Amino acid sequence: MKSINKQQGIVLVFALLILLSLTILGVSSVSSSLMQSKMSQSMESYNLAFDAAEAGLGGVMFESEDLQVLGNNAVADPLTEARQKAQLDLTVQDLSCLDTLNWTQRRMTSAGVQPGAQNNSAGTFSSQPPTNSWSSTAFVGERACLGSSNVIGGSNISCHIFKVKGCGQVVGSPYVVANSLNVSVFAPASNGG
Repeated sequence: MKSINKQQGIVLVFALLILLSLTILGVSSVSSSLMQSKMSQSMESYNLAFDAAEAGLGGVMFESEDLQVLGNNAVADPLTEARQKAQLDLTVQDLSCLDTLNWTQRRMTSAGVQPGAQNNSAGTFSSQPPTNSWSSTAFVGERACLGSSNVIGGSNISCHIFKVKGCGQVVGSPYVVANSLNVSVFAPASNGG
């Protein structure tokens, strides 16, 4: 009888060890699944914000090439407007998405870019999930044009350099995703250039 009880005790201990192992395995599987789910949500949020940042860049380029805006003296495209503001000194300043006071701002909404107008209207770029898209544009400086642009020649033409930063953020996220673009435009040389 003692041997049977001893065997039953060993079987019970062995069964409890197997049950404990299965419980640990199950908990780690659930934990791993939750972590993967959070990572995929984070990646999806990043991709949506990146798309919004790219749309911000595209909006500046569209508006800067919009013939209705360029032909209307009452409305300035983002590059012209940035040229009229303070110059960005890249050695001490950064063109930040969060600085909405110093640089030329444009917003992209779900309505898309509106031809013939400055795209400053309020609204979200996407509503599922709500995502903001905007851009900051700053004038960096005026330089002699290099490369194939030397064909234009003369001291009356220079390259005006701008930095454009497209910004995107999923509403509620603490992170802003940004992408930058440098733009060079042929323009008359200024006296100080």
